[in-house]
Amino acid sequence: MQVFTASTAEINSGFLNETESKHCIKVLRKSIGDEINITNGEGELLKCVITVAHQKKCEFNVIKNTKTSAITPPLHIAIAPTKNIDRFEFFLEKCTEIGIQKITPILCFHSERKVLKTERLEKIIVSACKQSKNYHFPILNELTPLKDVLSLDVPQKLIAHCNEEEKVLLKSLAFQKETLLLIGPEGDFSKDEIKLALENGFQPISLGESRLRTETAGLVACTTVNLGYEA
Repeated sequence: MQVFTASTAEINSGFLNETESKHCIKVLRKSIGDEINITNGEGELLKCVITVAHQKKCEFNVIKNTKTSAITPPLHIAIAPTKNIDRFEFFLEKCTEIGIQKITPILCFHSERKVLKTERLEKIIVSACKQSKNYHFPILNELTPLKDVLSLDVPQKLIAHCNEEEKVLLKSLAFQKETLLLIGPEGDFSKDEIKLALENGFQPISLGESRLRTETAGLVACTTVNLGYEA
C-alpha cells in the first residue's frame, strides 16, 4: 500500500507538500478522483480522494480517518553517531523498522562525528516507517551533549559500556515502562562519563559476550527490547 506523508496542518488544509505532490502526480500518475492514503506520523492513517492533481500542490478530501495504535515499546536510545555516516543511517533505518520511539544522537568525549545533519536522516526514518507500516514515526533529536541526556527523568535508565564490572543482561529486564538506553562511540564512554551516568541512576547492562560496533550494539539493544516488550 502506497502511503504519503503530510503534517497535521497540511492535512487540515487538504494538500500534500511539493515533494509528496510530485511523487503522487508526476511519478505515480495519480489523477482527480483517485484514492490515496496519507499519514501524519502521529498514528493517523487517512483515506483521501484527490480533488486537484497538481504536481506542486496536490489537494484532497479526507473520506476516512483511522487511528492506529502504537506498536513499538517505549524505548529511547541515545547513541553516538558513527564516523561513517552510512553505518549510522543503517542503524536508524533498521531500528525504525524493528520498533523504537525516540533516538537521540549524543556527543561524547570519544565521539568521532561532531556534526550531524538531520534532514536526510528524517527521510530515512519516514521511508522505514512506510516500509514497516508503522504510522507512529519515532522522534529524532538533534545531536546532544551526553551530559544533557544524563539529566533526563526516565523510569528506567540503562548504559551499555565495555568496562569490566557487574552488569545485568538486557534481555532479563522488563520494558513496559519508558526506557532510556545509552550506547557510546567506537572508543566507548570515558571513565568519567560512565561514573557520571552511574551517579545519575543509570544501570550498567550487558548485550552479550561479543564486543560490538556502535550501530550493531544499537540494533541488538533495539531487537532485545522489542522481543521483551512483546513477551
